[in-house]
Amino acid sequence: MAVQWFPGHMYLTQKAIEERIKNIDVVIELLDARLPGSSANPMLAKLTAHKPTLKVLNKQDLADPVRTTSWLAHYNSLPKTRAVALDAGMAAPAKALIAACHELAPTRGSMSKPMRVLICGIPNVGKSTLINTLVGRRVTKAADEAGVTRMEQRITLTDGFYLYDTPGMLWPRIIVAKSGYNLAASGAVGRNAFDEEEVALELLDYLKTPYAELLAARYKLDNVAGLSDEQLLADIGRKNGALLSGARVNLQKAAEVVLSDFRAGRLGRITLETPAEFAQWLAEGKQLDAERQLRKEALASEGLIRVKKPPASAAKKTAKGTAQAPAKSPVRRPAAFKVKR
Repeated sequence: MAVQWFPGHMYLTQKAIEERIKNIDVVIELLDARLPGSSANPMLAKLTAHKPTLKVLNKQDLADPVRTTSWLAHYNSLPKTRAVALDAGMAAPAKALIAACHELAPTRGSMSKPMRVLICGIPNVGKSTLINTLVGRRVTKAADEAGVTRMEQRITLTDGFYLYDTPGMLWPRIIVAKSGYNLAASGAVGRNAFDEEEVALELLDYLKTPYAELLAARYKLDNVAGLSDEQLLADIGRKNGALLSGARVNLQKAAEVVLSDFRAGRLGRITLETPAEFAQWLAEGKQLDAERQLRKEALASEGLIRVKKPPASAAKKTAKGTAQAPAKSPVRRPAAFKVKR
């Protein structure tokens, strides 16, 4: 299964960022500290490549502190980039972001030259909670689910410091399969876009090596590393009373338990990827994507498939630099999707 989720409002967010970025001094990108590579939007990186960027590893209180240190070092080594880790509910670290923005754009921040900051990130990464903490009151709606914020808004933090909030945005096609699973496990993907049992199995497959002790402690299990993913999920279901008639395990309920425990931090402090692991996954994903494109081009050249061309009017507008909205919904969902019903 390939996990993908790009509903219509995300397409509109992309276009809004393309327009807004022209007048922005610093970009704050919120990342999930439990999946810092997978939660970094490659499309956003292209849109904001020429702007100083502050990478904020949010929800650090849920992440593995050793791995968080590695990720901070990785992002701080990049040009025009600073990285900090925090929990959006902590007032003092959150306010330190203002100082970090001034370091990235030292000539901005006065009434005559106000600091204009764009804050963005994937869905459900904690943007609204962070903004409410920065302002000191509730100015945005926060919820533990993806896709709550739908409109851009400007917020004045201090005199000469303007923050532009944008809805959470993924990207049209996730080429790193592991990233898709990690995003789904974290709650960044809409619930109808993935199969919870399959995502839970992928999550357990990863956790049972570096975090076997945490799984054993949470679910009172022995020899976690020696169990198959399916056996592990079934045992977790039994331990949590997720049973059907005839003592059969309700794997759907068991999967919901695993995902809920991970998202709430009940398993312990966990990070699903290291910089080296993500670099390997990304390289493999790019290679597979290139091979897929070559196969597609070969089939098209043989007349076995048709490659849709944009309408002539759209091509003309694109050539003039004018954005053209797609004729169909921008939601892209491969046929292999398993949609939960």
